[in-house]
Amino acid sequence: ASLVDSTMDSLVSIINFFAIRYAMTPADEDHRFGHGKAEAVAGLVQAAFIAGSAGFLFLHAIDKILNPHPVNHTGVGLAVMVVSLVLTIALVILQKYVVRETKSTAVEADSLHYLSDILANASVIVALLLAQWGYQRVDAGLGIIIAAFIVHSAWQIGARALKLLLDEELGPEVWQVVEQIVEENPDVRGHHQLRTRQAGPVMFVQMHIELDKHMPLLQAHAVTEEIEQAIRIRFPNADVLIHTDPV
Repeated sequence: ASLVDSTMDSLVSIINFFAIRYAMTPADEDHRFGHGKAEAVAGLVQAAFIAGSAGFLFLHAIDKILNPHPVNHTGVGLAVMVVSLVLTIALVILQKYVVRETKSTAVEADSLHYLSDILANASVIVALLLAQWGYQRVDAGLGIIIAAFIVHSAWQIGARALKLLLDEELGPEVWQVVEQIVEENPDVRGHHQLRTRQAGPVMFVQMHIELDKHMPLLQAHAVTEEIEQAIRIRFPNADVLIHTDPV
């Protein structure tokens, strides 16, 4: 079960590697908003791979329940799983740091899956210990439970990728910060049509601000630049576009 899961992880990580490289490609004439959504596409592929491995694992566990056979060499199995568990924990810690620094969708999806792997690896160790003590059927039962965890992980990754592909709004945690920045500027009379979305590591923020209709164009431009810069300070990967309306 763990071997199948790790094999899928390896394939998915290779896909993510190329997806992240492509997503980092600068905007060009054919992709003016950049290539960030490649990460979300990779997330959907990742979800499909993971769900497929869960199906294979589930069928294998059912077969073992119907045709049981003893678990041998549990000492070797325990040693392998302990090493695997330690490496997975180290990987998740590193990925959490990378997600915090880059806001990468693909790495976040990968991290979410490896997080479930920690629980899965721990359950494998439990199964091997119980097999040593004569509880052979627990091995197949835990295999089914691991398959269920993998399906849940695939669902989370797929749902998150779809949200990005469909340009779902980023929510109050972003809106409130942007609105506070705008409202703190003494020259702004109001704002409306705030829209946000995420494409790979880039956050897109668009809105209208209302300025005095008698304000000189140069000053209006300076106010807009000041607000855009303040938003970029709070969200370093933000692409900000502000339209000014005279009131």
